[in-house]
Amino acid sequence: MARFVRVRARDIFSRIGILSLGVFVIITTGVIVAEILTGRGETLGIGWYLKETSPYFWASQGITLSVSLSVIGAAVGIYTTGSSIIGAAVRRPRVCTKNLISIIFCEAVAVYGLITSVVLIGMLDTFTPSIAEKNSHINEQNHFSGFLIFGSGFIQGSVGLFSALAVGIVGSGAALADAENPNTFFKLLILQIFASALGLFGLIVGIYMTYKVKMGDI
Repeated sequence: MARFVRVRARDIFSRIGILSLGVFVIITTGVIVAEILTGRGETLGIGWYLKETSPYFWASQGITLSVSLSVIGAAVGIYTTGSSIIGAAVRRPRVCTKNLISIIFCEAVAVYGLITSVVLIGMLDTFTPSIAEKNSHINEQNHFSGFLIFGSGFIQGSVGLFSALAVGIVGSGAALADAENPNTFFKLLILQIFASALGLFGLIVGIYMTYKVKMGDI
């Protein structure tokens, strides 16, 4: 009976997925055909989208991705290693104290994202659209700065995401290994340090990318 329910549920979800994909394809095709027939086919190009989108949009997305991806990675990493620590502590209570270092490493990655987002927010500046339209240099400089902030936030956030996941997975295995053999703790700690260092690399590169950010009417 339980197997029948699982198979039935899998079949239902499969049909829902196929139906959702079909609806998406139909809507996308309709929009593309409508844009072409109305003489607005250029709006389907990536270049047009990048040019017409406000620099503030890209800058805000970079700031959002910087902190959100890092926090998501840290949360999943803490969940992964924390559950192993709790499980191992049932038989070996001493595991809780030493292996909290894994939680700290995961949390440090979230702090990297917070630092980057604060730095990026400080680089945002207002500009007058009417002046930017008349001066191509100002317009290009503001778009360039918006793309830089987006790239900086995306790089730091994605690096932090995978770094925290790596720390969580390694920390989970380290907690279980430490429960069986205490001598393995310091050896596996090196792996967690290297995994956490990846987030620091993302922080350095992300901040360095903003060296030429210059938003405003100047």
